[in-house]
Order: sequence, then C-alpha cells, then structure tokens
Amino acid sequence: MRRRKARAISGFVRRRAVLVPAAVLVVALGLALQHCSGQRELTGQARASDGDSVHLGDTRIRLAGLDAPELDQICPMPDGTDWACGQAARAALADLLAAGPVTCRAQGQDRYGRMIARCSVAGSDLGTSLVQQGLAVSAGDYWTEHLAARARGIGIWQGGFDLPASWRRQSAP
Repeated sequence: MRRRKARAISGFVRRRAVLVPAAVLVVALGLALQHCSGQRELTGQARASDGDSVHLGDTRIRLAGLDAPELDQICPMPDGTDWACGQAARAALADLLAAGPVTCRAQGQDRYGRMIARCSVAGSDLGTSLVQQGLAVSAGDYWTEHLAARARGIGIWQGGFDLPASWRRQSAP
C-alpha cells in the first residue's frame, strides 16, 4: 500500500514537472506572438484625414477592411449631376469621430508606414458604419454591409462610380 502511494505521488510529481514548464512556454509564446504581430491598442481623440484614414496623435491609421473614395473623387448621381463623394466620406468619418474617443486595435502596417487597424467609437465599429452608409466599399471585410448598401442604392451606390482603387490608378500621374 505504501509502495503504491509512493508510486502515485512520484508519477504526479513527474507529470507536474513536465506540464508546468509546458504551460509556461505556451503562455510565453502567445505573448511573444502578440508582441511580434504588432498587436497594440491606441485610444484617444482622433481626426479624419480622409474617408478611411485617421490621425490619433502623431499616429497615422488606415482603417482595415474597407476602401473609401479619395478626397478629390467625384461620383455621379442618377440625374447626371456630380457630388463630392470623397469629401462626404471624410465628413461622415469626422462625424463618427466627434462622438468620443476612438479605440484602434492594430493589425499591421501598410506600405506608407500607416498603422492598419480596426477602430471603434463607443463600441461602434467605424468601418461598419461607413460601409453601411454607402460611403466606403468592402476591401476584404464588411461584405454584408457592402451588399446591403448596394442593394439600397445609398451613398456611392446611387449612381455609377469608380471603385476607389480604380480611381487612384486612373488619377496617378
């Protein structure tokens, strides 16, 4: 009986000696991966640069998963008139930012050195709001909102328009 008890205790100690360091290693690896992937969170008052970019202090942030018309981009209305859809997208983003401090969670960096992030104000995702209003298109995320705005014919979906990426290519010097 004593021997059996001693073996059970010995086995428990051996398993614990392996499991504890393994658990510590898993936690350390998770923290290291989060740090290396650039995952960080910024909070504060931001200002709109254009329809899909903000400045938070000295940090330039590009909203992830969407593409808004460029500031100089003009979009046609069904009646043949034009409207400044790029300016409207920036104004809508500025209105969203005016509701309070923004919280942005970094997802990486773009080729221009801007942080790519998902941002929200008062728990409301900025990208969701912009795409729902028809003032941005999905660029990998927000497909449900994109399709709904398109079906309702709102914002840039009112008339024919150039996708922001196409407009940038055509307008490049």
